[in-house]
Amino acid sequence: MKRMTWALVFALPVMALAQPGAQGPEARDPERTAKAEQRQRLRQVLELADTLELDSAQALKMDETLRRFDERRRPLREQVRDSARTLHLASRGDSAALGQVDAAAQKVFDARAQISALDREMYQALAKDLPPQKRARLAVLLARSEGAKWFKGKGDKGPRGD
Repeated sequence: MKRMTWALVFALPVMALAQPGAQGPEARDPERTAKAEQRQRLRQVLELADTLELDSAQALKMDETLRRFDERRRPLREQVRDSARTLHLASRGDSAALGQVDAAAQKVFDARAQISALDREMYQALAKDLPPQKRARLAVLLARSEGAKWFKGKGDKGPRGD
């Protein structure tokens, strides 16, 4: 952590615990989901702060921006998970799910398109006050972290294995 102060390291976990968690019947364990999202965002903020050489105030601002976008992205991710569950059941021959295949596939494509648009909007919000070199670092970091999501849980750390 080059220019980031140690105060940030201690402040972000406390702030993360104070954030509201996932709500609603769609969440299996809202408390667990909220804590996982908070840990992920904390890791992302610390990585952004380190890569972009941010001070504490800038990192806290990035954290707030990421939190706002996470809240907007959460229902879309849940829609993708629900539809993927339906498709998985249909692929195993579940007769109730077979009639929902086309609708579920369309929901996945629509939600992923909306998530992609949110990602683009988030990049613009995070990059707006950064100089070109730091905007480039941000774009690389976001692209790398998005690629790593596809490999999560498959014994791989990302497309390049880092």
